[in-house]
Amino acid sequence: MSDALIRNRYFDELTATPDLAWMGQNTNHIPAHPAVRAAMIQAIEGGEFNAYGPPLGFEALRAAIVADLGVEGAEALVTEGGVNALALVCRARCKPGTTFVTTDPTWKWPCLFARQAGAEVIEIPIYDPACDYKLTPEALAAAVDARTAVIYLVDPNNPLGIRYTAEEIAAFAAIAKSCGALLVHDCTYRDFAEGHHPALRVAPEHSVVSLSFSKWLGLAGMRIGALVTPRALFDEFAAQATSVLGASVIAQRAALAGLSVKAEWMEEVRRIDTANKAMIREAAEAIGLTLPVWPSHGNFLVIETGAAGLRPEALVEAARRRGIMIRQGTYHTARFGDRFIKVSTSVPTEWAERLRDAFPAIAEEARTMNDLPPQF
Repeated sequence: MSDALIRNRYFDELTATPDLAWMGQNTNHIPAHPAVRAAMIQAIEGGEFNAYGPPLGFEALRAAIVADLGVEGAEALVTEGGVNALALVCRARCKPGTTFVTTDPTWKWPCLFARQAGAEVIEIPIYDPACDYKLTPEALAAAVDARTAVIYLVDPNNPLGIRYTAEEIAAFAAIAKSCGALLVHDCTYRDFAEGHHPALRVAPEHSVVSLSFSKWLGLAGMRIGALVTPRALFDEFAAQATSVLGASVIAQRAALAGLSVKAEWMEEVRRIDTANKAMIREAAEAIGLTLPVWPSHGNFLVIETGAAGLRPEALVEAARRRGIMIRQGTYHTARFGDRFIKVSTSVPTEWAERLRDAFPAIAEEARTMNDLPPQF
């Protein structure tokens, strides 16, 4: 059986698991805000799904996205998830003879898209306390040259949970300008961070921002995201869009409703998320696991397994057998993946409690595991 089919069946089995605690994909499972549910139900009952949406997204949603980001002179292109936004950027800028510069760890799929377009991917290692688990301007400057087409920055970083200051973003933007590269600021987790600074505020001519409604609003299965660009660059990226018949109208109505209640919604989400992080940290440390980054500015935690002598893949399988989905580090990075598991925290309190209570048994069983099924 092909790897693609094995991977699909792996996730199909997860989705078919009754009462599974999804704690490995950074998705938000806190029950939706009533306004968001009402918007989706109204759109369904009104039969809006019978027609295509506008190719760039509903104008009200496009305007609300730009306003929420707090930038001027920009345009939003609504896409079928944040991953679609990043794919079209790679199609537009990456080609043979160019480089795509990012960190290691990073989010893996834009690297795939860049390679598919013929670019060389350069991953700068940041899994190191010596650099505070962050990209430094010095390391970035050493990795770019005239071939660099894209500098891709996930901020807060997935999976490490670090975030960059306004000064660091400005330094990265200056480096991008010096080599003629596009700074792609993946802001998927910005709403879980304090003091986040979108690159468009400091580099309005040579940066773009990708956004997702999967994580903060809990619309992962609805596939809704956006690319926000300077007006001067908008047509270039719009020409690469594959959502030529528009993103899901149900998802767009949900996203617009979510933005209208975002302040109150995220206050509650972050309250639950913060409490879950503290609970899981305490439980992990009680069985000898360690957290290299604290606090995390994303809705997830990196938990190192080496001090306890445990394999990340064994912990993932032992958790799966108890109806809990967590993620092995190799999903994010081949170089550092044997060091950690990742646990998502924007979940119902009961799920975090389930993991807390099961951690000792998960660790005990993981020590006995040798042959493990494929994990993705």
